[in-house]
Amino acid sequence: MLAVVKIAGQQFKVQEGQSLYVPHLQGKTGDKVEFSEVLFVDNGGAVTAGSAVKATVKAEIISDLVQGDKVIAFKMKRRKGFRKKHGHRTHYTRIKIESIA
Repeated sequence: MLAVVKIAGQQFKVQEGQSLYVPHLQGKTGDKVEFSEVLFVDNGGAVTAGSAVKATVKAEIISDLVQGDKVIAFKMKRRKGFRKKHGHRTHYTRIKIESIA
């Protein structure tokens, strides 16, 4: 079974048993979360999409805070001595899809 679900404003293609990184969600490790905004479901060839989808995706939080790679924004103006360096690491949550129903 395959589904496209909207999590924190982004769309993810998920299957049962799959683990994936999503933008940071509120909750602790071991908590159960449920996503009701399912956009597409493929159940062994039976495809439903749009407003006809009445499915929910249930998942468990594996790691509540995972940091992504460091992103560096460096600005410089030549011959002026102007240099700015900013950086950040995006926070993610790792979840495991338990069921699509």
